[in-house]
Amino acid sequence: MERSPSSPAFWRSPLRGPWFTSLLGVVLLAGITVLFVTGLLSYAAYNPDLSPVNDKTPDKGVLGFYLFSWPTDPPWLYRLTQGVHVTLGIALVPVLLAKLWSVVPRLFQLPPARSVAHALERLSLLLLVGGVLFEFVTGVLNIQLDYVFPGSFYPLHFYGAWVFFAAFAVHVVLRAPTAVRNLRRMRAGDEEGAPPPVSAEEPSLVSPNPAEPTVSRRGAVWLVGGGSLLLLGTTVGQNFDGPARRTALLAPHGGAEPGSGPNGFQINKTAAARSISAAETSEEAWRLVVTGPSGTVRLSRAELAELPLHSAALPIACVEGWSTSDQWWRGVRLRDLAALVGHEPETAPDVLVESLQRHGAFRRAALRANQVRDPRSLLALDVNGERLSPDHGYPARIIVPAAPGVLNTKWVARMTFGEL
Repeated sequence: MERSPSSPAFWRSPLRGPWFTSLLGVVLLAGITVLFVTGLLSYAAYNPDLSPVNDKTPDKGVLGFYLFSWPTDPPWLYRLTQGVHVTLGIALVPVLLAKLWSVVPRLFQLPPARSVAHALERLSLLLLVGGVLFEFVTGVLNIQLDYVFPGSFYPLHFYGAWVFFAAFAVHVVLRAPTAVRNLRRMRAGDEEGAPPPVSAEEPSLVSPNPAEPTVSRRGAVWLVGGGSLLLLGTTVGQNFDGPARRTALLAPHGGAEPGSGPNGFQINKTAAARSISAAETSEEAWRLVVTGPSGTVRLSRAELAELPLHSAALPIACVEGWSTSDQWWRGVRLRDLAALVGHEPETAPDVLVESLQRHGAFRRAALRANQVRDPRSLLALDVNGERLSPDHGYPARIIVPAAPGVLNTKWVARMTFGEL
């Protein structure tokens, strides 16, 4: 039986034990709670209940109870919440792997269930392990722009998060008292020597025949913590401009900034990747179509430039976790465009924005009335004193404070104001 994974003697590492597992569990409890909250905030930032074009999980039902109108202040809000979500998620990978390693014996434990409570714990553990691996794998693939999983990332990650967190909550309720006792027992025991006394609740974590240790428990903790710090250091730079971004080796935008000059800051999708041709964005061909209760107007870029222009310093932040510092945008206020088609600027309604791009999840996006009315929300024509480059949305793009990057539509072709 010692050769069987179901036997405690099969697992010989002296590091496994209640204290090591409980310590990792406490770290994950705090970290995953932050990930879950910032993930919900990220989903709310899309305003999915505003319009079907923004909602990538139309069958969410009661799972959308937390949704609210996403604010425009502070303008760096999404940059903060999504930056924390992605950076923390990557930094927790070593902790997660160490935690899974520490409880592997429990997955093979026999009998499968000793009581109803034990059966619930085993079921929650199964859903927990499967859910956390699914969420971390799909999240890492998304920030690397590797969409190799079937279906859309948005519903997969959204529903997976709820399944995982439900199992996580059940597991915490069942295991928290034991984890607290284990951590308290550590103070009375020898941290570097034999593990603390083990209760009958933990028969599978401590080996009855441990091998000679090759590293102390403290060394193991430092190894896991060092791995997390390394991943943090090679990811967090994607939230900053300049030399710091070059340290983000694991982020999809971790290399040198694209080009130089006023348009030399990060982008997600290029004009070529979205099949935007120079012919359709030329001064002669392109017209912005704006529709409202008083009718429709068609404006060339030159005619837009003759309208009152305003400037705003705003960042761009994307769901993949990267962001830029404030860029100086100049263009026409969205509420002024609403006034052209029959709305009062102070009571401007929602707007549906459509891009020249023909494919992609957010070629059409809706903005709420509070976003339209904000004086910093612009149909931008220039950035940092120079006209937009094709990759940054020439001839015109949306820029809204605190909005996810995909809602800052590039290559805008049509805007329809009205209740959505």
